[in-house]
Amino acid sequence: MRLFVSEGAPGSLPVLAAARRAQGRAELLISTVGPEECVVPFLTQPKIPVLQLDSGNYLFSSSAICRYFFLLSGWEQDDLTNQWLEWEVTELQPALSAALYCLVVQGKKGEDVLGPVRRALTHIDHSLSHRSCPFLAGETESLADIVLWGALYPLLQDPAYLPEELGALHSWFQTLSSQEPCQRAAETVLKQQGVLALRPYLQKQPQPSSLQGRAVSNEPEEEELATLSEEEITMAVTAWEKGLGSLPPLRPQQNPVLPVPGERNVLITSALPYVNNVPHLGNIIGCVLSADVFARYSRLRQWNTLYLCGTDEYGTATETKAMEEGLTPQEICDKYHAIHADIYRWFNISFDIFGRTTTPQQTKITQDIFQRLFARGFVLQDTMEQLRCEHCARFLADRFVEGVCPFCGYEEARGDQCDKCGKLINAIELKKPQCKVCRSCPVVKSSQHLFLDLPKLEGRLEEWLEKTLPGSDWTPNAWFIIRSWLRDGLRPRCITRDLRWGTPVPLEGFEEKVFYVWFDATIGYLSITANYTDQWERWWKNPEQVSLYQFMAKDNVPFHGLVFPCSALGAEDNYTLVKHLIATEYLNYEDGKFSKSRGVGVFGDMAQDTGIPADIWRFYLLYIRPEGQDSAFSWTDMLHKNNSELLNNLGNFINRAGMFVSKFFGGYVPEMVLTSDDQRLLAHVTLELQHYHQLLEKVRIRDALRSILTISRHGNQYIQVNEPWKRIKGSEADRQRAGTVTGLAVNIAALLSVMLQPYMPTVSATIQAQLQLPPPACSILPTSFLCTLPAGHQIGTVSPLFQKLENDQIESLRQRFGGGQLEEPLELKAKVSSKPAVAETMTTAGPQQIQVLMEEVTKQGNIVRELKAQKADKNQVAAEVAKLLDLKKQLALAEGKPLETPKGKKKK
Repeated sequence: MRLFVSEGAPGSLPVLAAARRAQGRAELLISTVGPEECVVPFLTQPKIPVLQLDSGNYLFSSSAICRYFFLLSGWEQDDLTNQWLEWEVTELQPALSAALYCLVVQGKKGEDVLGPVRRALTHIDHSLSHRSCPFLAGETESLADIVLWGALYPLLQDPAYLPEELGALHSWFQTLSSQEPCQRAAETVLKQQGVLALRPYLQKQPQPSSLQGRAVSNEPEEEELATLSEEEITMAVTAWEKGLGSLPPLRPQQNPVLPVPGERNVLITSALPYVNNVPHLGNIIGCVLSADVFARYSRLRQWNTLYLCGTDEYGTATETKAMEEGLTPQEICDKYHAIHADIYRWFNISFDIFGRTTTPQQTKITQDIFQRLFARGFVLQDTMEQLRCEHCARFLADRFVEGVCPFCGYEEARGDQCDKCGKLINAIELKKPQCKVCRSCPVVKSSQHLFLDLPKLEGRLEEWLEKTLPGSDWTPNAWFIIRSWLRDGLRPRCITRDLRWGTPVPLEGFEEKVFYVWFDATIGYLSITANYTDQWERWWKNPEQVSLYQFMAKDNVPFHGLVFPCSALGAEDNYTLVKHLIATEYLNYEDGKFSKSRGVGVFGDMAQDTGIPADIWRFYLLYIRPEGQDSAFSWTDMLHKNNSELLNNLGNFINRAGMFVSKFFGGYVPEMVLTSDDQRLLAHVTLELQHYHQLLEKVRIRDALRSILTISRHGNQYIQVNEPWKRIKGSEADRQRAGTVTGLAVNIAALLSVMLQPYMPTVSATIQAQLQLPPPACSILPTSFLCTLPAGHQIGTVSPLFQKLENDQIESLRQRFGGGQLEEPLELKAKVSSKPAVAETMTTAGPQQIQVLMEEVTKQGNIVRELKAQKADKNQVAAEVAKLLDLKKQLALAEGKPLETPKGKKKK
């Protein structure tokens, strides 16, 4: 292999740092060339760095070259690293390019340089702090660390651009920069000139636009109106004028809903929640709420849609819960199934079916699939070493065991999977295993079991994936998880357990065993449908006419994307398999995890008691939906989004539009005489509506919600500019103008009511009732903005849609759902402290005081940065840093957080 790098080319930094991975594993020649040299013969422009492989092929992406070196060393890919690499390309690089251009080419300093990347740097710092790991993807250095270090080094090697308050980022950067491969890479590329070594390279690049790290923040940006062509404006006006008459006829209601030949038949499932617990907000957004949005959208598109879910009721978890509560497994299932159903009913989840897996249909269909697999040679019999608790006199199924994860060291790993690293585990691999029932140490003994022969089915699975994935919508994390399983090679997986509560195994010698949920939980979708209609096979054995969308959190991907497809393909019964696999990341609570036992976080049954309507919960959870990476529920952010986006933006616009009709025009929509500006607004709204459709068709639920808020902002701006409340008092022309603005605004409100229906169904229905929107317009969402409220249409009584959330209300809820988060760290701190921690036990301050302290911290941080940039006297800098640390201590105490040990350089 031959690696071509160049002095002053920033992309050379990470590849040189990663090249050490190839040492001893392949012969590597490193050549330094000029930045203008064309190394790759088929590229018209020079490209550096480049790796020429022994095969004659070329890699000319820094990330691809680094990945190749890491793979050579035996490094195993992981989902989190791939997410970081995607973020580096799409978010960090554009912002970093703008910052470096400002610094090196334009000669700017201070905030002009730091501004474009501040949010990106904060994002890295927050991720490192939140995971409490020294590196981006875990406890050891990964590909992501080297790629991001190489991108950031030219800027951050100057301490002026490494913010003091970002302690985790500072520690991470210094750790990597001190490593010999990174030091050598920096010397080779920057040649002791620092960032100025990049000037010749950057001067030849086009001037980048500063993106201000947009994806790191949840905050909406100022939308720039797109440039419109005359054709787009004309088409928008034509569609508007056609009005309700252009809507297609409503689909006739079916009961039961069954596939219709020639139509788009959409089958939607959300992962079956375990019956033994109460779902928290992360469970709700991860599957049922996300799937509900898409199901409601599908119906608005007049697609023939069936949405189903149910409780997963068999298995160890149910037996464990039954023992805890002194009930039988069936009593536990009955109790918690009702709890789940009530919660989803309150959240307004529009299931066509919400069933359960403890049914005769589940037994019949599961046993049929098993027998077909067994008859075709896809089931193996083998002896398996298993943990047995001698005290309880029983083999322990996976969830009856917990211990230390053999991969990441997490101390509460289950016997089937680690919740921290996500890896699947055989219970006997756990370190320090314990029986969850009696806490004694189990022993290893042998038991005869059945295994699904996944290696024999691997070829069929790969062939199916090759046909399915092109044109489908699998989220990147879902495809990566399945790909990593295939890369490592499939192994036989045990599908039976020594339990009493489950689907019986129909095989001689296995009468005392049941099927493992690994195998039969996903079959629950079929049995739930079979309990809904005896024509269930028209959905589940009809891949030619049915598009299957499955929603879940990422830990469920292997069951849906691999185990069930293998089972169905091996059964050879023409089963409908997943076409679109939609997996979210995880939702955390504030700065930690949801925990029912510790009282931390909001669970479904608790949300009803907060006084906050279900639609507000729906809106906020969908606004922060963890699509590309983990996200966190925040009470402060929920207050802000409610008061700014719902109350001041969406609610304000819709209420004003309706009130103008009532107040100025007697409740009747006035005549509208469109000007060229009005026609352009029609086109802008149509473009945003079409963008909304494009996003939801790709199941980008969170981004599509932004389109609703964008249209609402356009409407607010339109009203503000035209001031109908003033024009109504003026001349005839002014009054006519007021009528046009009011009529167009109330039609935008009508459109928003339909776009909002998948997200906030109750609010949507309220708007439609207030505007007396004609029934066809309530049930169909067109692809263009139509006049659905023509002149002369009478609206109903208009009233405010949203209420302000108050600081003291939210602070009370934060305390209520905070559990032991504050007490535990303070107790631990008290044990190791030699002095009474009086200040550390103070109660949290009010929101106003916290806001003042946050502003003071920001202000003092800017002072410290400016002094460092000016290379001021060290004593002066130290004094200002001390002030900053003291302010941060005050802020931490005010927020009720435990104090952290200050990070900094060790004294020599």
